[in-house]
Amino acid sequence: MSSDEEIEDTSENVTMSWMFRTLSARFSRNRNPPRNNAPQNSHSSSSVTEPSFDTKKFVQCKVLLLDGAHLNIVVPRNAQGAELYEEVFYSLDLEERDYFGLQFTDHYNVQHWLDPSKKVVKQVAIGPPFTLRFRVKFFTSEPSSNLKEELTRYQFFLQIKSDVSTGRLACPAQFAVDLAALALQSELGDYNPIEHTPMFISEFRFHPEQDEKMEIEILEKYKLCRGQTPAQAELNYLNKARWIEMYGVDMHTVEGKDGNTYRLGLTPQGMLVFDGNQKIGLFLWEKLQKLDFKNKKITLVVEEDADMSNNGQIQLHTFVFNLISEKAAKHFWKCAIEQHAFFRLKSKPIPTGRKMQFFRLGSTFKYRGRTEYETVHKEGARLSRRQSCSFERRPSQRYGPRQSHLTNAQIREAKRAEIRQQIEQQREPAPPLPPAHQKVIPIPEPKISLNNNNVIHKSSPDIAHVTKICVGTLEPPSHIPRPVHVQQTPSVSKISRIPEPRKYSDQNHSTTNIIEVAPRKFSQVENTTSHSKLPTRMVQPMQLQRRIVTDF
Repeated sequence: MSSDEEIEDTSENVTMSWMFRTLSARFSRNRNPPRNNAPQNSHSSSSVTEPSFDTKKFVQCKVLLLDGAHLNIVVPRNAQGAELYEEVFYSLDLEERDYFGLQFTDHYNVQHWLDPSKKVVKQVAIGPPFTLRFRVKFFTSEPSSNLKEELTRYQFFLQIKSDVSTGRLACPAQFAVDLAALALQSELGDYNPIEHTPMFISEFRFHPEQDEKMEIEILEKYKLCRGQTPAQAELNYLNKARWIEMYGVDMHTVEGKDGNTYRLGLTPQGMLVFDGNQKIGLFLWEKLQKLDFKNKKITLVVEEDADMSNNGQIQLHTFVFNLISEKAAKHFWKCAIEQHAFFRLKSKPIPTGRKMQFFRLGSTFKYRGRTEYETVHKEGARLSRRQSCSFERRPSQRYGPRQSHLTNAQIREAKRAEIRQQIEQQREPAPPLPPAHQKVIPIPEPKISLNNNNVIHKSSPDIAHVTKICVGTLEPPSHIPRPVHVQQTPSVSKISRIPEPRKYSDQNHSTTNIIEVAPRKFSQVENTTSHSKLPTRMVQPMQLQRRIVTDF
């Protein structure tokens, strides 16, 4: 090759390199405009948020936590998932880490767990910023014994409460009432009758079918939780929630060979098969001989126990299910491998030496975390390095109160006031009837007449002192006066006694003459024309013209 040709090649290389540098600079300016070239409009400049790091070397990740907060973490662009996990666990001060994971969603709306052995930018397709959710990945069957720290139990409590309220974990209504009461005890403390009313309880969300009746039942159960600390209430919550039928079940929708839709649930014991809401089968992990996927198909090979029906021979049954996409099939396959390894194995699989593979068939995914047995029983666990931890519990999200509780409370208060008024009226004595309701029965005056012996005779002596009788309700008199019987006379209102005959002496005669005075008798002069005249007293005439002194 001549020198001219070498020069021409060199010039062409310089020209091409200059063009690449120019285009790359132009693209970088369009993607990250400098601050001095920002528009002068205040509204547009405030809406543009400039990152404080180099986007060529770092990426931003937004992690949504279980208590409603979020973390903004910046990691290198070539960082693996393990580095992001370490940042999250360090921020939460969490030591029992193997139960948790970071979940993201792809373009096909399929949820995946972040693989710690692969780069973040290679896994998460939507972003930056890359949005991930911090969630419980493995639900232990014994929370009280396997979860050692209070912080770990608190994260489990938040996860189950969120799943029950959103309907992700199917929970009966009566079971949800008990769980909601313990959740209130953990967040609010002991019951306060002045502050904690049904209207206040309606600001929380505990169940998809929550209504007024359920909120009143939750309040009654909440009264019985008095005296429990937040840690005790959360532990009781987990011990009760683990008896829910669908607790810890990772559900996936599949399609069978017959074209019907089924659901496969991954649990610590094995794989459940549901036809709608009815459970029709269980494949235990120890009976599962093969689990593979190809394109959209999942193949399961299950071993059948030897009994008399199959002549004592072990038989294998193959089940094939279809998923909506290849991504969903691979995600189900990974979750099944992780569930099997975490709950069934006592130690994580020992990785073999990496071999050079020119042609690789299938996936090389393996579970690389610690198993539950290692987390709980191994002496070298991280938990042995500290004795206690402190953290802050965040309040739950509130919603608008239910106005029907206020209306019902006003109605109940009005009814109570009416009942109290009726009771007070019954206790008071009945008032007397008005004069219009009284009926007066007049009593005729007794007829008085003179007999032949000039003695007063009364027709009705028993009721002579009664003037009138009132028919009606009268107040009883404070005292009863003593009756006084009085004989009516024209000038004397009272006659005490009838005097005996008295003896008088005549001083003018030598001989003493005794004059006897007969007893006085009274009579009434008959008047045929009218009875209005008062009876008169008849006195005997004086004998011998002597004055007789009578003492009345």
